[in-house]
Amino acid sequence: QVQLIESGGGLVQAGGSLRLSCATSRRTVGIGAMGWFRQAPGKERELIAAISRSNDITYYVDSVKGRFTISRDSAKNTLYLGMNSLKPEDTAVYYCAARPQSVFTQLQLSDPTYDYWGQGTQVTVSS
Repeated sequence: QVQLIESGGGLVQAGGSLRLSCATSRRTVGIGAMGWFRQAPGKERELIAAISRSNDITYYVDSVKGRFTISRDSAKNTLYLGMNSLKPEDTAVYYCAARPQSVFTQLQLSDPTYDYWGQGTQVTVSS
Protein backbone atom coordinates (compact mmCIF):
# COMPACT_ATOMS: atom_id res chain seq x y z
CA GLN A 1 0.00 0.00 0.00
CA VAL A 2 1.21 3.48 -0.86
CA GLN A 3 -0.18 6.69 0.58
CA LEU A 4 0.07 9.83 -1.50
CA ILE A 5 -0.45 13.37 -0.25
CA GLU A 6 -0.57 16.28 -2.68
CA SER A 7 0.15 19.90 -1.87
CA GLY A 8 0.92 23.14 -3.66
CA GLY A 9 -2.39 23.92 -5.29
CA GLY A 10 -3.97 27.34 -5.14
CA LEU A 11 -5.23 30.35 -7.04
CA VAL A 12 -2.99 31.91 -9.67
CA GLN A 13 -3.45 34.38 -12.50
CA ALA A 14 -3.17 33.30 -16.11
CA GLY A 15 0.47 33.17 -17.16
CA GLY A 16 1.61 32.36 -13.65
CA SER A 17 3.32 29.29 -12.22
CA LEU A 18 2.76 26.70 -9.53
CA ARG A 19 4.60 23.61 -8.36
CA LEU A 20 2.64 20.69 -7.02
CA SER A 21 4.21 18.16 -4.69
CA CYS A 22 3.19 14.60 -3.88
CA ALA A 23 4.71 13.05 -0.79
CA THR A 24 4.72 9.26 -0.69
CA SER A 25 4.68 6.88 2.25
CA ARG A 26 7.12 4.56 0.49
CA ARG A 27 10.42 5.14 -1.22
CA THR A 28 9.62 6.30 -4.73
CA VAL A 29 12.43 4.15 -6.03
CA GLY A 30 10.24 1.16 -5.19
CA ILE A 31 7.33 2.47 -7.25
CA GLY A 32 7.19 1.58 -10.93
CA ALA A 33 5.56 4.67 -12.36
CA MET A 34 4.01 7.83 -11.03
CA GLY A 35 1.73 10.29 -12.68
CA TRP A 36 -0.38 13.39 -12.38
CA PHE A 37 -4.03 13.45 -13.36
CA ARG A 38 -6.50 16.29 -13.37
CA GLN A 39 -10.26 16.54 -13.40
CA ALA A 40 -12.03 19.72 -14.41
CA PRO A 41 -15.69 20.34 -13.52
CA GLY A 42 -17.95 18.27 -15.74
CA LYS A 43 -15.06 16.43 -17.35
CA GLU A 44 -13.45 13.05 -16.92
CA ARG A 45 -10.19 12.65 -15.07
CA GLU A 46 -7.25 12.60 -17.48
CA LEU A 47 -3.62 11.61 -17.23
CA ILE A 48 -1.52 14.67 -18.00
CA ALA A 49 2.02 13.61 -17.09
CA ALA A 50 3.85 10.49 -15.96
CA ILE A 51 7.38 9.39 -15.16
CA SER A 52 9.13 6.06 -14.96
CA ARG A 53 10.92 4.58 -11.96
CA SER A 54 14.34 5.53 -13.27
CA ASN A 55 13.21 9.00 -14.37
CA ASP A 56 14.40 8.33 -17.91
CA ILE A 57 10.97 8.17 -19.54
CA THR A 58 8.30 10.83 -19.31
CA TYR A 59 4.91 11.29 -20.86
CA TYR A 60 2.87 14.49 -21.33
CA VAL A 61 -0.53 15.02 -22.82
CA ASP A 62 -0.38 17.47 -25.72
CA SER A 63 -2.22 20.24 -23.87
CA VAL A 64 0.56 20.62 -21.27
CA LYS A 65 3.68 19.84 -23.33
CA GLY A 66 6.27 22.58 -23.05
CA ARG A 67 4.53 24.13 -20.03
CA PHE A 68 4.50 21.40 -17.38
CA THR A 69 7.43 19.36 -16.05
CA ILE A 70 7.14 16.17 -14.04
CA SER A 71 9.99 15.03 -11.81
CA ARG A 72 10.59 12.76 -8.86
CA ASP A 73 13.13 13.05 -6.06
CA SER A 74 13.82 9.57 -4.68
CA ALA A 75 15.81 10.98 -1.76
CA LYS A 76 12.76 12.93 -0.61
CA ASN A 77 10.18 10.33 -1.70
CA THR A 78 8.38 13.08 -3.55
CA LEU A 79 6.87 13.61 -6.97
CA TYR A 80 6.59 17.10 -8.44
CA LEU A 81 4.71 18.86 -11.20
CA GLY A 82 6.06 22.22 -12.27
CA MET A 83 3.43 24.24 -14.10
CA ASN A 84 4.29 27.36 -16.10
CA SER A 85 2.29 29.63 -18.40
CA LEU A 86 -0.90 28.53 -16.72
CA LYS A 87 -4.19 29.02 -18.52
CA PRO A 88 -7.76 29.21 -17.22
CA GLU A 89 -8.40 25.83 -18.87
CA ASP A 90 -5.82 24.30 -16.53
CA THR A 91 -8.26 24.84 -13.67
CA ALA A 92 -8.98 21.45 -12.13
CA VAL A 93 -8.40 19.17 -9.18
CA TYR A 94 -4.97 17.62 -9.62
CA TYR A 95 -4.28 14.09 -8.41
CA CYS A 96 -1.06 12.21 -7.84
CA ALA A 97 -1.06 8.51 -8.67
CA ALA A 98 1.32 5.56 -8.49
CA ARG A 99 1.55 1.98 -9.63
CA PRO A 100 4.05 -0.74 -8.76
CA GLN A 101 4.69 -2.05 -12.26
CA SER A 102 7.75 -0.84 -14.08
CA VAL A 103 7.41 0.70 -17.49
CA PHE A 104 9.87 0.56 -20.35
CA THR A 105 8.24 2.62 -23.06
CA GLN A 106 6.42 5.91 -23.34
CA LEU A 107 3.38 4.02 -24.62
CA GLN A 108 3.27 2.01 -21.40
CA LEU A 109 3.66 5.23 -19.44
CA SER A 110 0.62 6.73 -21.17
CA ASP A 111 -1.60 3.95 -19.77
CA PRO A 112 -3.93 5.68 -17.28
CA THR A 113 -4.30 2.56 -15.11
CA TYR A 114 -2.97 3.33 -11.63
CA ASP A 115 -3.36 1.58 -8.28
CA TYR A 116 -2.80 4.30 -5.69
CA TRP A 117 -4.25 7.80 -5.53
CA GLY A 118 -3.89 10.97 -3.53
CA GLN A 119 -6.81 13.04 -2.32
CA GLY A 120 -6.29 15.82 -4.85
CA THR A 121 -5.37 19.49 -4.72
CA GLN A 122 -7.30 22.32 -6.35
CA VAL A 123 -5.64 24.53 -8.95
CA THR A 124 -7.59 27.58 -10.08
CA VAL A 125 -6.28 29.85 -12.84
CA SER A 126 -8.02 33.19 -13.19
CA SER A 127 -8.15 35.12 -16.45
